[in-house]
Amino acid sequence: MKRLKTGTKICYAVGNLGYGVVSQAMTTFMMFFGTSVLGIRGSLVGLCVALSAFWDGLSDPIVGYLSDITRSKFWGRRLGYLFFGTLGIVVFNILLWSVPSGMGEVAKFFWLLIMLLALETANTCFATPYVALGIDIAPGYNEQSTLQGYKTVFFILGMVLPSVLMMIFMPGGEQGQLAQSGYIYIAYTTSTISLFSGLIAIFGTFKRARAIHGEQSRKKEKNAFFKIFYNFFLVLKQRNYGAIILSYSVALISTAFLTSVGMHIFTYCFHFSSTQIPIIMAGIFLGAILSQPFWIYLSRRIDKKPTLRWSYFVILVGIFFTFWVFVFRESIGTNICFYLVLICIFVCGFGSGALYSLPMSMFADNVTMDKLKTGENKSATYSGYMTFAYNVANSLALLVIGVLLDIIKFDPSQPVQALKVQNYLGLIVFGGCAVSIAVAMAIISRYNLKRSDILKQQLLAKRKDKNKK
Repeated sequence: MKRLKTGTKICYAVGNLGYGVVSQAMTTFMMFFGTSVLGIRGSLVGLCVALSAFWDGLSDPIVGYLSDITRSKFWGRRLGYLFFGTLGIVVFNILLWSVPSGMGEVAKFFWLLIMLLALETANTCFATPYVALGIDIAPGYNEQSTLQGYKTVFFILGMVLPSVLMMIFMPGGEQGQLAQSGYIYIAYTTSTISLFSGLIAIFGTFKRARAIHGEQSRKKEKNAFFKIFYNFFLVLKQRNYGAIILSYSVALISTAFLTSVGMHIFTYCFHFSSTQIPIIMAGIFLGAILSQPFWIYLSRRIDKKPTLRWSYFVILVGIFFTFWVFVFRESIGTNICFYLVLICIFVCGFGSGALYSLPMSMFADNVTMDKLKTGENKSATYSGYMTFAYNVANSLALLVIGVLLDIIKFDPSQPVQALKVQNYLGLIVFGGCAVSIAVAMAIISRYNLKRSDILKQQLLAKRKDKNKK
């Protein structure tokens, strides 16, 4: 297969912008929106978000399998799913945030639940084939790292944008983030971005994706849907797949703690304004973007696994110093806290830059190895397993977070929370982040696939092709 042109890489990567901006708005604001803006109990909001995240994970391997066996002459294996997934994201994202304010608590809960399930279904139709498309069009070891780097930059830009939009659309003042109108304006904007970025990704990779249609696709299997999740556990038992899937899933639990409770901490503990909060949130993503060249360079020098472990260590350092600022926030003062937290969050973001790109690149390496050995393309199914594991872990974390908010007696009707509640919020966020990153660091030590293994297998595959000819 010919090397991937830079223009095609960029068009593909742009697709992650729309997906990222919608997903990040939901991840960052939903827990706060449900509790503090809509007035729903934390346990109900946690249950709502957890069920939708679980469904997202459950549907990933199914859509992945369907994408692998699809043989459309016009769309190829992946692009049809991307197209209809994009349309679904645009519509259901707007409906999600347009909850009628006059509804009762139970009605609001079911509105959020139905719209979240619909949006997550559309996200799956886009995201799982999209990840597989990246593996299909760039099977080379270093080329895959570069493509993931491009993709990560646009994804992180998408993660930054909700914070920027918050500054634009939220009313000014200490608690301007409590106005529902701001979230609706953000939804219209993010849906528009998602529409255009999705179309660019589809038609920018159209020629390359259609060419892949001519390659061997996965064969249909009897009782395939019953085997999908059974095969997931077989994949998980494999040393490298298990290490990367579990490490990635556990590490991203930290983002669930930071994003879902972060708005609560910044609003009720640090007392940051609706202008300061998006700057803080943008700091972590700015660090992740600026770190991309560093982590790509380091991964080429010392390989991907040790680079990922170093990134985990940097995140832990950032968490430690952010917690230190939290403990002494009363004596430091709000203004100084803002700048100190911004620096600490930037450090966390710098470390997390590798977390957004290297695990997927390492996962793609393993999928490529299997493809070279067997000749079958299972990219989307295996990518579905990756997101399934993450979403199951994420859904459990979100459910626990929602219940914990009720246990600590967080009261969204009170503009100022009791000091005891504030301290509990800090323990939930910083404790959850630190533990998940430390466990992920331990799990990834089992991974043993190296660059030399991939290059050796690719050489063997080329020799086999020459012998056949």
